[in-house]
Amino acid sequence: MKESTRQKLLFIIPSTVGVLLFMVPVLISHTWTIAVKVLADVISGVVGSFLPLLCALLLTLSAAMALLALLKKPRFITDNALLRECFVCSPLWTAVRVLGCVFAWLTYLGVGAAGGMGLISLISGADQGGVALDLIAGLVIIFAIASFLLPLLLDFGLLEFIGALLTRFMRPIFMVPGRAAVDCITSWIGDGTLGVMLTCNQYEGGYYSAKEAAIISTTFSAVSITFSLVVLNQVGLMQYFGVYYLIICFIGIVCAIVCPRIPPLSRKKDTYLVEGRKMSETLPEGYRSSAQYGMALAMKRVSEHQGLVEFMRSGLKNCLSMWFGVLPTVMCVGTVALILTNFTPIFQYLGVPFLPLLNLLQVPEAAAASSTLIVGFADMFAPSVIIAGAGAPDITRFIVAVVSVTQVLFLDEVGGLILASRIPIRLSELFVIFLERTVISLLIVCPLAHLIF
Repeated sequence: MKESTRQKLLFIIPSTVGVLLFMVPVLISHTWTIAVKVLADVISGVVGSFLPLLCALLLTLSAAMALLALLKKPRFITDNALLRECFVCSPLWTAVRVLGCVFAWLTYLGVGAAGGMGLISLISGADQGGVALDLIAGLVIIFAIASFLLPLLLDFGLLEFIGALLTRFMRPIFMVPGRAAVDCITSWIGDGTLGVMLTCNQYEGGYYSAKEAAIISTTFSAVSITFSLVVLNQVGLMQYFGVYYLIICFIGIVCAIVCPRIPPLSRKKDTYLVEGRKMSETLPEGYRSSAQYGMALAMKRVSEHQGLVEFMRSGLKNCLSMWFGVLPTVMCVGTVALILTNFTPIFQYLGVPFLPLLNLLQVPEAAAASSTLIVGFADMFAPSVIIAGAGAPDITRFIVAVVSVTQVLFLDEVGGLILASRIPIRLSELFVIFLERTVISLLIVCPLAHLIF
């Protein structure tokens, strides 16, 4: 078999399998879902009783290693790329991991859950810590399966091929260079944090200006398909996954068109950290079309792939990052958000400014929906958790599920990574962009939801 034919098959077959697993809905027992979720449900059914304990143990390891890395900085962590990424974090996020661990054990052991209104009872209650622990118990399997299968989408040239096809549209539509297409597609299909990391690398290397890096990191750091699936499952509307994800994609594109043209992104300067690295956006000499160039990039990516070892290494890295970084945050922020929701009016107050817009858009249970909008800045899961327990109708749960994903800039992951990078975006600017995305999302999803329900 010729090498070129072998490389084309290594591009086509894994990429096709990845698309089928993550992006094509399947009908199982009269319910629409995707193949990855079906596999996760089968495994969860076998080991379901052990999952809460497994989550508590994972959160314990996450907290202990993060504390060790913060206080002692041992070389076996700081000198190891995988351990460094999993456990080296700021004091704030270390505290979040520790609290997530404490909350998980209090809930798992049922400490104070028998009654009372003390803080421990509030944490371990079935409607607070219990909901959060059930949520991460479902996530732990999905994260594991998706992490080991996502390289089918990411590592065999699909992103490079699609990115080359989109280069001619990037500058006039999204105000970013054509090479940003790969970063954007990586964020969209894979994971927002990976896209932000790629963008940071390109900005620090001098390939993106400050304005371009700010635009790419805040408007293309999309929530992955896996996260979207989990959110929709949380609100009990998995049968709408196809139209749900199409709406998310449409809103994401609109936000990527509008937000760069209004403050604060429009006021960013086109300055470079490293001068002289800006690359031509025209088709390289020797290529007749974008498709031909994209295929060349895909073949180059396939030729650089190191086979099964790299595939497993990439999956392990994705899995551990999710387990040790995301699960503690969901447990901590989710529990706190549910306590505040169930026992204080804070989110109702923060959501009051959105009530006129929600009423204008004829959203049922507008007060319940408004209480979820601001909490999405802290954590993406919290809005879906809150609205799922509010007894809201299907249309309202659907709207919240969409908006909580399209807001994107939650601080426990993408937002925190942007703030920690050298990309020149302040916390106040990030919050303004978050509000802009929220309003745009509502203006689009609400009329569409009325057509669906």
